[in-house]
Amino acid sequence: MRRKLRDLGFSIGTLPTGERNQVTDVPGVRVGHVTIREDMNERTVIRTGVTAVLPHGGNWFLEKVPAACFVLNGFGKTVGLVQVEELGLIESPIMLTNTFSVGAVWQGTLEYMLAMTPEIGDTTGSANIVVGECNDSYLNTARALSVTKEHAKQAIAEARVDMEEGAVGAGTGMMCFGWKGGIGSSSRIAGGMYTVGALVVSNFGRREELRFVPYVPPSFDERDVPAGSIMMIVATDAPLDARQLKRLAKRAAVGLARTGSHVHHGSGDIVIAFSNAYTIAHFSDSVLQSVPPLVRDDAPLMNELFQAAVEATEEAIWNSLTMAETTTGRNGRVGEAIPYSLLRWIKWTEK
Repeated sequence: MRRKLRDLGFSIGTLPTGERNQVTDVPGVRVGHVTIREDMNERTVIRTGVTAVLPHGGNWFLEKVPAACFVLNGFGKTVGLVQVEELGLIESPIMLTNTFSVGAVWQGTLEYMLAMTPEIGDTTGSANIVVGECNDSYLNTARALSVTKEHAKQAIAEARVDMEEGAVGAGTGMMCFGWKGGIGSSSRIAGGMYTVGALVVSNFGRREELRFVPYVPPSFDERDVPAGSIMMIVATDAPLDARQLKRLAKRAAVGLARTGSHVHHGSGDIVIAFSNAYTIAHFSDSVLQSVPPLVRDDAPLMNELFQAAVEATEEAIWNSLTMAETTTGRNGRVGEAIPYSLLRWIKWTEK
């Protein structure tokens, strides 16, 4: 059985983790996966899926959350981020999948929300669905278009607090630093009162770039692996507005850099951050919007929130590696799980 980094005796940073050390430590956040594995023939091997991150347990359209996004490198096919950038709000689950399945996942999520909220497209406007992706075509036969809109609905419906990590959901066919990557998550407590959680879909980098562990030459040609991408979701229950969440999202990039990534030309490196400390009602008779007191930018707490985002993102990436199992793929390819024996060389951890 594969284990998280801390279960192997290592830790990152100084802030305490939440109870589960997952993004779902942020109260109200739930995560759902649909994992698709099917062997048709040597060339057609399905290793893909869908992951849904639910900001809270209510109606996401009627109760929007403040949000922001930050793009390190825009070689990606996400949808919905233009409106997030413009309005500073998220009104749907954050959906994650493979590059060719963004459309199907968007359609399924829309249908789920239409059934949930009859007002959408009738007595009120449209819904902004957020979908992110990474390219899993090294192991997965992406041209098979195996993800359907029903998989998106299932991922939302099955979202829970106790989430899986590793080669599951959107991470099923992903590679990271030449090893098997996928879904990873971690959390931190800032100021003793607020939680910051990170979830990543890791699909980037070459083996020689991974810091702190010895280089092990791969048994395959790494040039065959797409440059890859990473989707980083940062959630918190700290009362922040969209501008402050943009600042928080930028710190996730520091956690990514600490692992060794230098953000390849062909890599989509994207952060989406949100707070569910308060919601913004879709319907209101008032011309004014009231929000609760927000964390001051110059408060020591803000620095701890930044630190929490860095540490949680870095550890989430490591967890995506340590939790992922060796996975076979198309054309006889194999995504090897990183050997735990390499971790004994790590110098920056505490046992």
